[in-house]
Parts: sequence; C-alpha cells; structure tokens
Amino acid sequence: MTVFRTFLKVLNKCKVPIIMYTVMLIFFGGFNMQTSENSTNFVASKPDILIINQDKEEGITKNLINYIEENSKIIEIKNDEEAINDALFYRDVNYIIYIPENYRQDFLDGKNPEIKIKSTGDYQASLAEMMLERYIKVANTYQKNINSEQEIINKINETLSKETQVQITSKLDTNNLKKATFYYNFTNYSILAGCVYVICLILSSFKEEKIAKRTIISSMNYKKYNRHLLLSNSLFAMVLWIFYVLLSFILVGNVMFTEHGLIYIANSFVFNICAVTIAILIGNLVNNKNAINGIVNVVALGSSFLCGAFVPMEWLPDSVLKIAHILPSYYFISSNEMITGLEVVNFEGMRPILFNMGIILIFTIVFVLINNIVSKKKRKIG
Repeated sequence: MTVFRTFLKVLNKCKVPIIMYTVMLIFFGGFNMQTSENSTNFVASKPDILIINQDKEEGITKNLINYIEENSKIIEIKNDEEAINDALFYRDVNYIIYIPENYRQDFLDGKNPEIKIKSTGDYQASLAEMMLERYIKVANTYQKNINSEQEIINKINETLSKETQVQITSKLDTNNLKKATFYYNFTNYSILAGCVYVICLILSSFKEEKIAKRTIISSMNYKKYNRHLLLSNSLFAMVLWIFYVLLSFILVGNVMFTEHGLIYIANSFVFNICAVTIAILIGNLVNNKNAINGIVNVVALGSSFLCGAFVPMEWLPDSVLKIAHILPSYYFISSNEMITGLEVVNFEGMRPILFNMGIILIFTIVFVLINNIVSKKKRKIG
C-alpha cells in the first residue's frame, strides 16, 4: 500500500499531460475520421481528349468520334504540333487521338489501321486509353463477321451502350469501420505517450535518493517491489484505456456496439498492456526527468510514424514497414487495418488478428523479463 499511495500522489501531478494527449486524440483522430468520410465519396470524371481527325468524318470514323465525345470532354486546340505538345505538358489535355487518313476504308477492308496517340500517362489518360481500346476491340470483332458498315455501327453502339449492373453483397459498414480504424490507430500515440510520460515520471520520482535508499534497505525484495509498481501503473493505464474506449463510442458511433467494435477494443487492450511494460522498462533505464519529453517523442511519435498511425500503411515505403516489424505498434495497427475488411467474424478470419495479438503479448513478456534483469542489476550496483 505504501508504494500505491506514493504512486497516486505523483500521478496527481501528471494531470496536464494526460489531458493534453487526450485533446490531441480527439482533435487529430476526429480530423482523420472526417477526412476518411469525405474521401470515400467517388465522383466519376471524364478525361480531357483532343481528337485530330485526318479522315473524312463519316461512317465508322464519325461513329468513333461520337463515342469519344459522349464519354469524354473534348478539348479544342489549333492543329499545331508545338501547341499540342504544350497542352499535353501543362495537362490541358490528358489524351490525344490521331485518326489517320483513309481510316474508314482501311478499317472496312480489314487492314486494322493504327490510331496513334499521345498521353500524359496519368489515371485520366489510362481511362481514355481503355475507352479507345474497348471501341476498337468491339469494332474489329464485328468487322470480321459483318459486311454492312451501318450494321457494324449499329452492333458497336448496341454493345457499348450496355452497362454492367453491380450488386454490392458486403454488409460491412465500411465508412464507420474506417473511422474506428483511424481512431484506434491514433490511440497508438495517445496510449504510448500517456503511459511513457506518466510512468517514467512516476518511476523517476521513486528513484530520488531518499526514496531509493529506503526501498533498498527495506525487507521488500526487488520482484515484489516491481510487482507493486507494475500493478499500480497497470491500474493507471487501465483507467486511461477505459476512458479512450468510452471516447470511441462517442466519436465513432454505433459500429463500436458490433462484433468489429469488440475486436477493436480487445486489440487496444492487449496493446495497452504492452505499453505499460514498455513505459516501466524505459522508466527503469532513465533517471533524468528532463529527458522524458524527448523519450516520449522518440518512442510514441517515432513508432506512430513508422507503423502507420498517422499515415496509412499502404502509403508507407516497404523499407519503412520492414523496420516497423520490430515494434509492437506495427502489429497493433496492422490488426486495426485487418478489422476494417473483416467480412465474417470467425476463427479463420480472426486468425491473423489473433496472431498479431500473440506477438504483442510476446513483446510484453520480453519487456517484463528485461525489466526484472535491469532492476536486479541496479539494486546490486546501489
């Protein structure tokens, strides 16, 4: 109880940083969730295309031009190669189609005339290229089997007018799941920063000369002393974790009442335990209170950037993610990302998430063992 009472007195002095990390979680987590919600709305856009027709605008040639005009935004630029190249360079046009002279007759004769193009190479140009290739492929198919030009044109238009009906069978609330993922990914920083700052400050207070000497000469062995400190710090971390979980119900919403929400909570609980052992180990290694802020930046900020808490994992280079594998934060955030796409909650779907949780628990055990070794050696030195 003596250790616990002293712990509470020191903890009372750490209210400001705890509030600060919570405010950051609400602000940045809320901002990321809002960004996610806005970015999931897809609006189709038409590519900017310039058509340079060197053939007569009739028959199949006219039909090709009409098809492109219906599915793109036609840009008018004077027929000057320098002006055309400038328009392409400055992205005034995404795709340029050169219809060659005598294209219509060559097509009807089965010569498969070549249509030359120029492209910016961006996604709009790729869309234009797919559109052109689709028309040519359909046109060539009918040309081989039909002799009448008008019938070929009718068949082409009939085929290209057909639209595929897409039925979404997934029942996942992906928008809200992404919100939850953004929120819990950011808790990687808030939990680590809160635990490391507060626990390191508490442990540095216990290392003050008077308290340290009393502890060393007391009848309490180092394992029992460590156990009391671990339980006290775990209680603080547990209260902090419960607060962040309750906050997620407010910020994220109804998805937290589902099976997916329960997995987010369980995953964060396992990581929270690991964060406590990391903080205690660092606290036992560092004696200087002034160094704590720097350590928080290195541990919490560093792992958050490397492992995808702030920047989505798919945007990070492979070399960075390979380094991130040595950090427990990587497995915590990776599991959050997996939960977003978890279609059915069963053992097979949960296996990779459970595997990641197991790795985090292994990290936890390793940190506890290292902490006991460090504490034992420091007592002998003292």
